[in-house]
Amino acid sequence: MFLLAGIGALLNVLSARLARVADQARRLSESDASGDDFDRRYCKRRMQHILRAISLLTCATLLLSIVVSAIFMGVIAQVDLTAIVAPLFITTMGMLTLASISFLLEVRLATEFVQRKF
Repeated sequence: MFLLAGIGALLNVLSARLARVADQARRLSESDASGDDFDRRYCKRRMQHILRAISLLTCATLLLSIVVSAIFMGVIAQVDLTAIVAPLFITTMGMLTLASISFLLEVRLATEFVQRKF
């Protein structure tokens, strides 16, 4: 259950970052400066990483919910569901890892963007 809470918190952070990048992209599209093409590409790449991380985390949440449900069902029905639970949990951790990598890439892009501007 703590893992679900952690994923939820990370989704909240990613949603806030996506909103900020979307606002920045909107401001850039409203300006007519031709030098902003570089900034638009950065925004697009950042949004792609954030959206990928959100998708992976959402899938991980669904799989984790299935894992928890299967564990409870196995206990209630007194059936060994290890063959189902273990691969699902490993897949969940893989998705969480990939989402974290996407988040890291987005943070690195944002850091490069800030360093380049200032």
